[in-house]
Amino acid sequence: MKKIVAIVFCLFAFLGAQSQGQNPIVWQAVYKSISATEGEIIITPKVEKGWHTYSQKVTADGPVATSFKFTESKQYTLVGKVEESNVHEEFDKAFDAKIFVVTDKSEFKQKVKLTTKAGASIAFKVEFMCCNDMMCLPPKTVDLIVKAQ
Repeated sequence: MKKIVAIVFCLFAFLGAQSQGQNPIVWQAVYKSISATEGEIIITPKVEKGWHTYSQKVTADGPVATSFKFTESKQYTLVGKVEESNVHEEFDKAFDAKIFVVTDKSEFKQKVKLTTKAGASIAFKVEFMCCNDMMCLPPKTVDLIVKAQ
């Protein structure tokens, strides 16, 4: 029942958002070199006041979890999984559940090993869902790219 309420809630939010064209979260990514062949991609959300998105941790009755999908390339290999920091648990009224929330103080990091010289382009997608105290917007996917220097 909670899922049906959440879906209806998201549908109405979607219709309202279409008329307003809201984009309360902007994702940014930078490449930080660790050595000549290793580095990490630091991904940060810029979140408007009053809005939030969600952790990678999936919850049964909750929203779409944030996820990252890296484009396969011979220029690099991923080392481990995307790690998140400054994610906190709070009660979310929209889903009537405790959920791990991401704000603009949160950060995601993906380590990479370069298989070519510097200059490799690393492309990936971020899928996320965002809400405020009044509504949730439908899940969205953004494309990002960083250049290993």
